[in-house]
Amino acid sequence: MPAKASAAPIHGWVILDKPLGLTSARAVAAVKRAFGAAKAGHAGTLDPLATGVLPIALGEATKTVPFVVDGTKLYRFTVAWGEARATDDAEGQVVATSARRPSETEIGAVLPRFVGTISQRPPDFSAIKVAGMRAYALARAGSATGLAARPVEVRRLDLVAIPDSDHAIFEAEVGPGTYVRSLARDLGETLETRAFVADLRRLAVGRFTLKQAISLDNLTALGHSPAASGHLLPLETALDDIPALALTEDQAKALRCGQAVTPLRPQDRASLSQIGNGATVCATLGGKLVALAEVAAGGIRPLRVLNI
Repeated sequence: MPAKASAAPIHGWVILDKPLGLTSARAVAAVKRAFGAAKAGHAGTLDPLATGVLPIALGEATKTVPFVVDGTKLYRFTVAWGEARATDDAEGQVVATSARRPSETEIGAVLPRFVGTISQRPPDFSAIKVAGMRAYALARAGSATGLAARPVEVRRLDLVAIPDSDHAIFEAEVGPGTYVRSLARDLGETLETRAFVADLRRLAVGRFTLKQAISLDNLTALGHSPAASGHLLPLETALDDIPALALTEDQAKALRCGQAVTPLRPQDRASLSQIGNGATVCATLGGKLVALAEVAAGGIRPLRVLNI
């Protein structure tokens, strides 16, 4: 039974193990309803046919989503050889076939070509906007999307197993904007066959992993007390890699009002100088996060003020 809206505002992260067949938007709505949160958002869309780690921000944690979205993502996926699909996954219609099946040696030989900064064309069925329209809407209407290749980062691509001649299982650690469906498609073309993603599971987004995740069924079963279950992670969890700067009461007040602040203590100014202009810091008061701020001209200016 969904939780009733709490008198105390809910702020933090829920790491959902998204089930098969559910859109990311519906998953966010379900978690928001379960916690009775005022607002919610996710850090990185998972297609309905994908499962795994979907970090969901509640309340003021939504202001930290960009710092998670830009993190590294880890996937395990199964590639099916011999068919190209319109969507580059199992949902789409077959658009081409090939009788060729690559060997383990052949697969291993081409993997280095897909590691590092590579040029990748996104799937036609993607949420990228083209002239104000989503690419998938154009593709469904039979129009050309005109999506161009762009640079993406693949930090690691490993062959995990070959269960049979028609399938191979991989793990990929990728940067933002990388499409696993495109990786599968391009692997097939490079190996002179056709390919699509038959199964996709996300194992991690930044520091969030499956070990922290809870299924939607288990979350719903918690009834009226999901926030007290231990599955609501602190807002700051997403910001552990960002340096912190302690403020005085007056500085915190100024920052909350949108004003730039110049630290008075020499050690704080030296720290900001070392961090460098343009970097982001967590501005705190008494150990509590006040704002995400940008280092500029020896001081800091607010980027996101937290109302918690």
